[in-house]
Amino acid sequence: MYGNDIIEARRIATDLNVSDLQSAEWARAQPTRIDRYWSGDLAPASRQAEARVLWSNKALHLRFVCHQGESLIVNEKPQHEKKTMGLWDRDVCEIFIAPDPQIVERYFEFEAAPTGEWIDVAIHWTPEKRESDWEFASHMTTAARVETERVTIAMRIPWNHWIHEPHKNERWRVNLFRCVGKDPDRGYLAWQPTKTPKPNFHVPQVFGWLVFV
Repeated sequence: MYGNDIIEARRIATDLNVSDLQSAEWARAQPTRIDRYWSGDLAPASRQAEARVLWSNKALHLRFVCHQGESLIVNEKPQHEKKTMGLWDRDVCEIFIAPDPQIVERYFEFEAAPTGEWIDVAIHWTPEKRESDWEFASHMTTAARVETERVTIAMRIPWNHWIHEPHKNERWRVNLFRCVGKDPDRGYLAWQPTKTPKPNFHVPQVFGWLVFV
C-alpha cells in the first residue's frame, strides 16, 4: 500500500488512443483523489476530481473525471491547432512532471480543458526566477467529454527526448491540479497542496511521487 503522496502508474501492454475514455484498462488504474484546495482546505464534493495514470511503451496516459456542479468556464471559440495561452484562467486539469527526481526544479507542465484545448510548457527554476519555455513541443494529444455534472479529460503524452520512457519501479516527482469556476470563488485544487499565501501551483518542493509499476 502506497502513502498519500504516491501515485501508481500501471503498465499496459497496448497503447491507448487518447479518446479511449472508457477503456477497461482505466478500471485497473489506481484512483487518485484531487479533493483539496491549494491551501489544504477540503473542497466541496461538487468540485472534486479523480485522476488515473497508465503508461505504455509509447506514452503516458492520464484521465481526470471531475464533478461539475457549476457552469463551465471555457473558451466560446476553442481551437486545437496550437497551444491555447491563458488556458489556466479557465476550467482546466493539469499535471506537473519532473522526470529527474534529483532536479525537481526542472519540470513540465501539461494542461487540458473541457474543450479539448491544451498547453505544454517546460519549466526551470533558477535562484533568480522561473523560466518558461513556451516553444517546448511534447506532441501531447487530448480528449474530453462533458456530461451533466461531470467532465472527463484525458491526456496522452508520448515519450520523447525530454520525457523518457521509464523503467519499471522508476519514480518521478509529480503534482496534479484542477482549476474550476470564476472569481471571486474560483477554485484552485491541488493533489499535494502548495499552501502558499495565494493560489500558486509552481511549488516543486511539495510534489509527490509517480511510481511506474
